Amino acid sequence: MRSACVSDKNDLAEDRTDWAEARTVLANERTFAGWMRTGMASVALALGLRALFGPFEPTWIPKTVASVFVLVALMIFWAAWRNCSLTQKDMDDHDTRSQSARNMAWITAVLSLGAVATGAILWLL
Repeated sequence: MRSACVSDKNDLAEDRTDWAEARTVLANERTFAGWMRTGMASVALALGLRALFGPFEPTWIPKTVASVFVLVALMIFWAAWRNCSLTQKDMDDHDTRSQSARNMAWITAVLSLGAVATGAILWLL
């Protein structure tokens, strides 16, 4: 009887550990998404600043200021990907399923290309 009780406790402990790992994976994905939104907001701020400055002379000043926010967005995107990948790597030893590292890298690359294209367009305006 006693070994059955110990076995039940071990099973419950394993279940709790699995649930905690699942919550960690979900939190990691939410954090990644939050940082992607922050990076996109930085790109939007770059566009807004460009519109706000309008016909400012010399034109390179507002373009440079807007470019700073595009660069910040790029740093945010890649830092988020790196941190997300490290957390995913820690979770790979367990049974928890998460978004693949490839999907996270793809999202990061697409948003980065969009930010670079936005920066290039800002300089051409």
